[in-house]
Amino acid sequence: MTPITEVEGRRLALTNLEKVVYPATGFTKGEVLHYCATTAAPLLAHLHDRPVSFLRYPDGPDGQVFFTKNVPPGTPAWVQAAEVPRTEGPARMVLIQDLPSLMWAANLVTEFHTPQWRADAPGAADRLVFDLDPGAPATVVECCEVALWLRERLAADGIAAYAKTSGSKGLHLLAALVPVASEDVSAYAKELAVEAERALPGLVTHRMTKSLRPGKVFVDHSQNAARKTTATPYTLRARTTPTVSAPVTWDEVADCGEPERLVFHAGDIASRLERYGDLLAPLLDPGRAHALP
Repeated sequence: MTPITEVEGRRLALTNLEKVVYPATGFTKGEVLHYCATTAAPLLAHLHDRPVSFLRYPDGPDGQVFFTKNVPPGTPAWVQAAEVPRTEGPARMVLIQDLPSLMWAANLVTEFHTPQWRADAPGAADRLVFDLDPGAPATVVECCEVALWLRERLAADGIAAYAKTSGSKGLHLLAALVPVASEDVSAYAKELAVEAERALPGLVTHRMTKSLRPGKVFVDHSQNAARKTTATPYTLRARTTPTVSAPVTWDEVADCGEPERLVFHAGDIASRLERYGDLLAPLLDPGRAHALP
């Protein structure tokens, strides 16, 4: 019999809690749910009002992995959704607005991915993002060097940037914007990526071409496009171990001498929140948003 749990007045069937999701560490589905529950405050804050795409890995990262954008079949009626325009026609996508919805989604075993705009203003970006992706043998250490350059370049335009790990190999830079058309943000981000390549020619490429990427950091500006999404802050990732897309301080970026120093797992996040609070909280404050130059 499937156990039923009540979360803030909503009845949920939380299934297969002993199932091992991350075989390399023995991390279970129950631990996935515990992580999401204990990290709910900042996770929900960054999910709020943003249509969610799910990367699902119900049998762990070594099993079937698939991306879901539309509201999944069987979604409870109380889980909110929003109609989102697409070139192929409007779609309905999930909004994770409260703890019951978060726990329902976590029970599906998902990564959370969100766009740079909110559901009430599709295509009006209120965030700028750079995804710094290292091409082997480059690592996150090289990403940190590029991130520091981009931070200074953005500051020259009056924009404060914040960093988080991707939870995979690289680093994400984010900034809060006064809402503006995604096309304008994309164009600005591409300009800065090209500048970064000119300033750091042996280290950076702004192009996705695989033959250009070994040993360099690909400054991916494309995730500013309205149709694109980025791993949500604090989401677990479908990696061999339960890594998290975790906010980091600029001191940690500057002092990153070894890749392992910027790898954070589910068990690391509670103590980091206790020590730092939500390092990405400024992204949530409209008063700290910047106008695009």
